Amino acid sequence: MDPVVTLTDAPAGEARSVIDDGLREYNRQQAGYIDGRPITALLTDPETGKVVGGMLAYTSYGNLFIDLSYLPADLRRRGLGDRILRAVEDEARRRGCRKALLYTLSFQAPAFYERHGYTDFGRIACDPPGSYRVFLAKDL
Repeated sequence: MDPVVTLTDAPAGEARSVIDDGLREYNRQQAGYIDGRPITALLTDPETGKVVGGMLAYTSYGNLFIDLSYLPADLRRRGLGDRILRAVEDEARRRGCRKALLYTLSFQAPAFYERHGYTDFGRIACDPPGSYRVFLAKDL
């Protein structure tokens, strides 16, 4: 009998581990090593210590992948995004990364990344109508 395909939007920790660990082991067998590591840059309120924004990224096999980035509206245009991005890129360079990659939505921050040397290498339409995902890369 074939295995059953089940869809979920909330996989159990054990299920995630089977997939994560299986792919990690496959990559180790193919590349001879594993080097994937997260990078998280947190922006915290100096009075409360509460996290108010930041960036989630990871490095793997010579590449930096920027996953999520958020700054509250009242903290934008103060150079904080620049500092966060620079910190993440600098750490990626220390880890030996040569390229940075990300995607963002057309109504999010493509211009921000372009100002920091990222180049648009693809777009794909998405919702809401008229919007698109922008895929960007940068040599580190």
